Amino acid sequence: MSLSQQRRFPRRRTSVGASRDFVTSTLLKWELRPLVEDIELCVSELATNALLHGVPPGREFSVGIHRSEELVRLEVRDSGPGLPVVQQPDDDACSGRGLHLVREIADDFGVDDHVVGKTVWLIFKTSTAPEPAPS
Repeated sequence: MSLSQQRRFPRRRTSVGASRDFVTSTLLKWELRPLVEDIELCVSELATNALLHGVPPGREFSVGIHRSEELVRLEVRDSGPGLPVVQQPDDDACSGRGLHLVREIADDFGVDDHVVGKTVWLIFKTSTAPEPAPS
């Protein structure tokens, strides 16, 4: 089984919420309610980063969500230059936690560099093997 959805969003603040709604409705359609909260938070962080650092004026960013039997892959692609850097923010910093946070939540994290722009992607396992019962 392989399912995939993708949507483009304009360079507007309201696109963060719209991208979150898109991902949430897709996950619910795929009956993956247990992943909704984590992936909502992650797409919010990645979409915000795309708007603040990656999408040139007049351009768009895209959000893709792909499901296989065991995994969900979330992708946010923008056309801006440069690659994101995961920071270790100070405790009192007002920003800079987004990529650090999503890297902690997701099962895997990466960035694909393109001729124009980049794709930040996250992997989430759709099910976790049960822990063995104590003996």
